[in-house]
Amino acid sequence: MNAQQNDEETSLLQRPEQLMAKTPLPWDQIWILLLLETPELLSSRTLAPFIPQLIRDIGVTHGDESQVGHYAGILQSSYYAAHTLTIFYWSQLSDHIGRKPVILTALLAISISMFSFGLSKTFLALVVSRIVCGAFDASDSMAKSMLMDITDATNMPKACSYLPIPGTIAGAVGPLIGGSLSRPADRFPDIFGRSELLKTYPYILPCSISAFFISTIGLVTYIRLKECGYKSVPTKTPLWELMKGGLFGQKPRQPLSNVIVDPDEVKSKPLPLRALLTSKVLSVTASYATTGLFQMGINSVLPVFYATPIELGGLSLEPPRIGTLLAASSVIHGIFQLLFYTRLIDCFGARAIHITGVSSGIPMVILFSVTNALARAYGIGMAVWLCVVVQLMLKTILSICFPCMVLFIRAAAPNHASLGATNGIAQVAVAVARIIGPASATSVFSYSLQKGHDAWSIYYFLTAIVFLAVGTALSLPRDPSVWEDSQ
Repeated sequence: MNAQQNDEETSLLQRPEQLMAKTPLPWDQIWILLLLETPELLSSRTLAPFIPQLIRDIGVTHGDESQVGHYAGILQSSYYAAHTLTIFYWSQLSDHIGRKPVILTALLAISISMFSFGLSKTFLALVVSRIVCGAFDASDSMAKSMLMDITDATNMPKACSYLPIPGTIAGAVGPLIGGSLSRPADRFPDIFGRSELLKTYPYILPCSISAFFISTIGLVTYIRLKECGYKSVPTKTPLWELMKGGLFGQKPRQPLSNVIVDPDEVKSKPLPLRALLTSKVLSVTASYATTGLFQMGINSVLPVFYATPIELGGLSLEPPRIGTLLAASSVIHGIFQLLFYTRLIDCFGARAIHITGVSSGIPMVILFSVTNALARAYGIGMAVWLCVVVQLMLKTILSICFPCMVLFIRAAAPNHASLGATNGIAQVAVAVARIIGPASATSVFSYSLQKGHDAWSIYYFLTAIVFLAVGTALSLPRDPSVWEDSQ
């Protein structure tokens, strides 16, 4: 253990590129990749403010308010269930045919699924819409893979510091769209009161606006995004051969040749799944999954907590106010990460920042019970809003864990040609966590609200996940450069 620690410290001290000038960022492509970070978040954040009310409207709970969180969790987890089953294959496919075709397919699917969601009148239809979205949505994963393609160890932390900009925009605009424009015929009768379409489908307007923005991003991507040469398409294997290999277990045909293969050429080719499952990749995957599990649990419980009546353990807030809070949280997150992320990484290292972010979950969980207790005693006053602000600030600290994970994934990849598949493995694991997170957290929250059950169950559950996430983070090196130097 001491020898390994000494090797890590020596590697960090002797790393020459830390003293060299950083490679300039390729902004002609970076800005498009930043745009591609918005569709997944924009779609989910648009839906978040009105999902509790939508579940009440369709009558699936039969008037049982304690079951709203349960069905909200199922709806959110359906997206990640489909995402889990397909994301690795999309990521692996992108190593062969390129990132751009996969991205365009994803953007088209998200747009269609958003229209479908707005037109749905049953809970089953809502679930199907989210499953379609999850099965085809690989835009965020592909954007991160392309970011790894076009950056190096000197400029990647700087590139990651810009990732919250689109997230901030989508996280702010999405809740405002969903919270302000849901049920427009009731909210703005002078403008939309005569529209039979909006009366019949009261949630189609915010879904349509979100779909329009995502379609526009798809058009920009089609026109301006460039593949990154051999890094994005390292093989010439036909698509049909790849499909046969994935569906029927047949290996793609290789041309016969007596020429000796260069080892460097082998290193530049995508590796099979078994060769990707190294200790480094598994360490990053475990840490990414547990962090994602906690984040999704918090993100799912928070709007339900805000919407739940005070006497049942929540804050009794309306969708517009919930949307405003979530939007403000995204803005704060983006500004914080843009201003401080790179400096924090340079000063303390990626692992220290990651562990600090995950540990912020403990006071975040405690504030749920404190905020509700204050609301019961004094109503929604200054003390309650102070607790809400502090909790959202802690959520901002948690969010900086994920750019750190991008650095570790890149460093853990066995070779550059397998970046997409390596990222796909991590995305599968975090997608599984995101299936479990919303459904389990909201279900435990609903369970804790029921009479005769322990009201602290949800807090015990979330705190246990925090400790699990901290434990997996301890297996990461002090700095991703340690892994890159060892390859």
